[in-house]
Amino acid sequence: MKIDSHFYGVLAFCRAVGFNKGASHIVAYASQFVDDAKANQIVLEEVPEEGIKTTELSEGPAFINMATCHKYKNIDTFNFDAMMNNTTAFHFVPGCEGNNFPRKLRCKKESPIIMNILEDAKEEGDLIKLGITLHAYADTFSHQGFAGLLSKVNDISDLEVINGIKDDKFKFMNAMEVVFDGIGQKTDRLMPAYGHGQVFIYPDTPYLEWQYSYDDSEHFTKDYKTTGKIDNKDRFEEAFKKIKNHLEEFLENNPKYKEEGDFERFDVLFSTLLSHKTFDERIIDWERLYPEMDLYNKEEEQYYSYDENLWLDNAFADFTEDKYNKRIVRNAKLQDGFENSNWYNFYLAVDWYKQKFYSCCQENGLDIPYEN
Repeated sequence: MKIDSHFYGVLAFCRAVGFNKGASHIVAYASQFVDDAKANQIVLEEVPEEGIKTTELSEGPAFINMATCHKYKNIDTFNFDAMMNNTTAFHFVPGCEGNNFPRKLRCKKESPIIMNILEDAKEEGDLIKLGITLHAYADTFSHQGFAGLLSKVNDISDLEVINGIKDDKFKFMNAMEVVFDGIGQKTDRLMPAYGHGQVFIYPDTPYLEWQYSYDDSEHFTKDYKTTGKIDNKDRFEEAFKKIKNHLEEFLENNPKYKEEGDFERFDVLFSTLLSHKTFDERIIDWERLYPEMDLYNKEEEQYYSYDENLWLDNAFADFTEDKYNKRIVRNAKLQDGFENSNWYNFYLAVDWYKQKFYSCCQENGLDIPYEN
């Protein structure tokens, strides 16, 4: 899923089930920031105050191993550690089914791994941990069938869109099919079999109906089987009906985040989530919906308009996009009160999530080498 679901959809459902405005924003922001947290090492200019968790490197104290995504066009990220720590852990949680390692890595909706982590997140009562986990949980619905590594398990053929296409990116891809005489038959010549790369962003588009063929053999012998029609509306609707239930359960156990109210128009939220419109049009609809449905006031746009730099800017005194939009950041300066910042709590929550993830993998027969 993309920001229209991970942030705007989660934000709306948080408010609708009764989360207060500030808590809703933290959950939704953490959910989306999983797709934006690309810095994996931040070396500090000075030793931080006691109590702030850092790792001592040769360059000085640093925050490390907190990236939850990366730039897929960067060839340096095509390595086992990045594929497991980022792509697999947060975007393609394994289903643990199959007779070999790559098949066990295939994502499955509501796999035992993500359900165990989600239950722990609800028990923790931490908004950021909940948001991070809801991102991974939602992606098990949209990314099911694909694995978060470069492998034949993701090699597909006969890619086809069944219903109308609204987004310009899709129109470009359809044009490419003609140029390459049927890109569905030749996808692996253009796109590596990494995650759902060979089916582009089709799984993350809530209105799309599509299908493809995949290798269903035990030993990757090109014994292809068709998926039949995949209706993303069904997948997204099921995901958010269950997200609604998980949010209600969390709120019931953590009433300090609750705001009195009685929202009933969930049909409007689902129609906005699943609308057959372009990506930009869906964002506009969400931002129009919040004040119209009294989820936020018009003057509270800071809550319902996503800024991927907000948490970084509030945490680091020397923040600039040029400096912090990198894999490694050096000579970072902390804001006063850094230890209470949402970015620092996100950093701690990522470490919590990863520990849970690898422990749950092992418990479910999937032993992934990991060093923190």
